[in-house]
Amino acid sequence: MQAVLVLFNRDLRVHDHPALSAAARAARHVVPAFVLDDALLSSRFAAPNRLRFLLDSLADLDDALRTRGARLVVRRGDVVRETVTLARDTGAEAIFTSEDVSAYSRTRLEGLRRAAREERIDVRAFPGVTVVPPGDLVPAGGDHFRVFTPYWRRWGQEPLRIVHGAPRKLELPPGAAGGRLPKLRDLVNGETAPDLPAGGERAGRARLAAFVRSGLERYGERQDDLAADRTSRLSPYLRFGCVSPREVLERVHERPGGEPFVRQLCWRDFYHQATAANPELPRADYRTREQPWRSDPEALQAWKSGRTGYPLVDAGMRQLRREGWMHNRARLVTGSFLTKDLGIDWRAGAAHFWDLLVDGEIANNAGNWQWVAGTGHDTRPNRVLNPTRQALRFDPEGEYVRRYVPELAGIEGRAVHEPWKLARDLGYPERIVDHASAAARFRARKQQSSLF
Repeated sequence: MQAVLVLFNRDLRVHDHPALSAAARAARHVVPAFVLDDALLSSRFAAPNRLRFLLDSLADLDDALRTRGARLVVRRGDVVRETVTLARDTGAEAIFTSEDVSAYSRTRLEGLRRAAREERIDVRAFPGVTVVPPGDLVPAGGDHFRVFTPYWRRWGQEPLRIVHGAPRKLELPPGAAGGRLPKLRDLVNGETAPDLPAGGERAGRARLAAFVRSGLERYGERQDDLAADRTSRLSPYLRFGCVSPREVLERVHERPGGEPFVRQLCWRDFYHQATAANPELPRADYRTREQPWRSDPEALQAWKSGRTGYPLVDAGMRQLRREGWMHNRARLVTGSFLTKDLGIDWRAGAAHFWDLLVDGEIANNAGNWQWVAGTGHDTRPNRVLNPTRQALRFDPEGEYVRRYVPELAGIEGRAVHEPWKLARDLGYPERIVDHASAAARFRARKQQSSLF
């Protein structure tokens, strides 16, 4: 072929990019393109934290393409229309792209196929967003796995595609105008988190290398240590495809300590295959819930603001505001508190996380929230996490809490987790709910609903 257009979406890298590698092999000219989607820019996707990370990643991708003789061709508008127009104008005979799982991305891909067909342009979708493509693994008699452990067993036995190197040289067709990346202020109002990580493939690969070198070996024993902060922090780079999940697996799976981290990659694939089979997962309960959710705007706002009176919950929520990211153990505790202690719909929590998380993605955000709410894939849907016990176990000396809740900085050791026992004024809020009473009410409601 003379020319192929490669449409980037959330696969913003040049290393191990199957669509880009295939285009470089198949065509003399390659048109690397990204379309700023007006439909998404007018929706809740257009959150400042993710858009800042996206623009960083696109600028880095452009730099990587320029070192190989090309550049990123940027357009804005309707993705289908802009892509087909660009393919026609550059003489591209085919459009290569990465396949995704959300209902929106799948509808958009089908629209692209139809519109390109009218122009006699071929469209090919490649893997790359997950390690194992959604739909490749199915249980006997079902369309997807509903329980993680059987999926994990099958996933570990699946033959995997090769890891592609980055193309050494790319050549644009004559006359392909690049376009410019906009400023963040031209896309969205609002401030970004003050400690937001930098986006891009270079930053992602550097973080991966540092984690493999100094964090992977003890990951299994320290991943829940809130104060130590020894998670990989690769989730934003996986969400935007700045690093390839397949390449990450290749880098870690045979190293000491690799298995616990590989298991996290598998959880990510698990939620993607569940979302591919259930496009309504981000909006509708996966598992039927008999009891109604409570409406309590004041409690919801206290939770969002990190003013619940439970130090670990508040530290997690304030970390989210400061960094656009939250430690996974804190995500579980804050999610359990909202849905089990306060009885508030998981969708309210997922929406707040979606507004702030730099690593927010449809499949994982909804899957994790439904898991903790008891409406999803958890085999123990009635579990309730005690925020104080969780704090004493995973932040025993209170370092994580003091890092994010300055009102409690003067309390030493474990006492920071139970400030209501102190007689002095700390400027810290009273508990908005008693956990023991709330947990008892939750279990009583579950028991009552099971009788009918």
